[in-house]
Amino acid sequence: MTELSFKGKEFVYNHHLAVPFRPLVPHPKKGIGPVALDGNLIIQGDNLHALKALLPLYAGKVDCIFIDPPYNTGNEGWCYNDNVNAPMIREWLASNPINIEDGLRHDKWCAMMWPRLRLLFDLLSDDGVIFICIDDNELYNMKLMLDELSRNPSNWIGTIVWKNVTDNNPTRIAVEHEYIVCFSKDKDSVEKVWKSQFSDVKDLLVRVGSEFAAEHPTPEEMQAAYTAWFREHKSELWPLDRYKYIDADGIYTGSQSVHNPGREGYRYDVMHPKTGKPCKQPLMGYRFSEETMRDLLANDKILFGDNHEKIIEIKVYAKDFLDKLPSVIELDGRTAAYELRQLFPERAKAFDNPKPTQLVDKILSYATRKDSLVLDSFAGSGTTAHSVMKLNAKDGGQRRFILVEGEHYADELTRERVARVQSGIPGADQEPSHSGLGGTFTYCTLGDPVELDKVLSGETLPSYTGLGAVLFHMATNHALVPTAVREDDFYLGATEGQHVWLIYKPDLDWLKSPEAALTLARAKTFATTDPTMRHLVFAPARFVSQKMLAEQNIPVEFVPLPFALYQIDRS
Repeated sequence: MTELSFKGKEFVYNHHLAVPFRPLVPHPKKGIGPVALDGNLIIQGDNLHALKALLPLYAGKVDCIFIDPPYNTGNEGWCYNDNVNAPMIREWLASNPINIEDGLRHDKWCAMMWPRLRLLFDLLSDDGVIFICIDDNELYNMKLMLDELSRNPSNWIGTIVWKNVTDNNPTRIAVEHEYIVCFSKDKDSVEKVWKSQFSDVKDLLVRVGSEFAAEHPTPEEMQAAYTAWFREHKSELWPLDRYKYIDADGIYTGSQSVHNPGREGYRYDVMHPKTGKPCKQPLMGYRFSEETMRDLLANDKILFGDNHEKIIEIKVYAKDFLDKLPSVIELDGRTAAYELRQLFPERAKAFDNPKPTQLVDKILSYATRKDSLVLDSFAGSGTTAHSVMKLNAKDGGQRRFILVEGEHYADELTRERVARVQSGIPGADQEPSHSGLGGTFTYCTLGDPVELDKVLSGETLPSYTGLGAVLFHMATNHALVPTAVREDDFYLGATEGQHVWLIYKPDLDWLKSPEAALTLARAKTFATTDPTMRHLVFAPARFVSQKMLAEQNIPVEFVPLPFALYQIDRS
């Protein structure tokens, strides 16, 4: 496997391990609904530190990651400031921000992305997928990094070309596309479960269509029966709920616009079969040539209205519905700015280069289940959360989102957009996203680092759950399940053959007292809860040796606080 080399790689290779854990600090007044760290989250803070803060609660639990990092065009003004403790990195920091003249800007970008991608893969579930928006500036570096970090080039799912009709290239080649790279942690696991939710809907329509064709002798009877069935089951048929006609063979059909989506299209007459007059043309013209139109007419793929005053449409068939994510998506990126203007009518320009929800909608509709957890650690204006909420509203799902944004607009834009989509905009009652989709979220910032060597000195005294989540993750490489914690019993949870306990209170006097020690009686109490499993106990002190515990066949192992986790004292 080809490995990517970039200046500074040796210093950032394991930098994610040196990043301290920071607790999530909720701000109840800035969220909607009760505080819930297991619900929708918006986190303001450096995304490297925020990703590390999420590990204790979400390691291996994120189903889909969608991120839109800096493209490194040289004109963005982003800064690499992870404070890696190396002279070369410090020298780089003195020359920020990165610009087009910076000969090391690609190396700096790789150094910035590497530790973040490592943490993202730690958060990703075994059957989860990650989508990364990028352009030609760093596409190849990104692909090589993901090959290496996923530990197998075959974990590449594919690369989507997004044709967004934006020419931002001063050369003679008009660049009208960007990319979305898709990788998994384990492609075999993904392929076992990642089936488009639309496949079942498509199969249902095709099956029921053949039944209608067999039961009803005339097209009129069949259409009437199908119309009644369609109205009853429409909520279950998204996104195939556009297939509201049925032909003589029981094949469901819907319609697709013939409008040119942006620039001036083709102009020609299409004669109405009943009136003999030219049908009304789309405002911007047709999106395909007259030759293509002749083929569509010859194959009976045009839907006419009752008269020539209605614009024609194209027939589309349920049996031909593509239930795979296409490798090319054509979508005008300028629609994203329009979306933000609708949500923020008081602002002339809310955000530079936002992503349209239609793009993220399409991806999430294929890559998530109804209960999936979606993470965006470069949240920007909050498009990903908006798409999650739209998708839930369409199919009745309970998907959750986690947004991370470190810039100043995290509160006034990212958080505010989510709040407006959930609660609605006063006076706007046309669009669902404007009138309010409902839901809750918790807004958090990052607290002071949890430094174990400062716990017993009293310099830092994190909450029981805050410290417990860090220790549980460090001991098991799994996320803590908050509902399993029994603070009064000093119990954190269980995983893979062991229970984990933490004798701790955020009280310095108590921590220095005999009450904070592991005793023989307490060890027996812990062990009797499940004699078949090992019990790992974190505590500031102990009054029983590991030798005595072994002699009495008590499956308890002591780990001292605040020392390094794997320096387990077995004397």
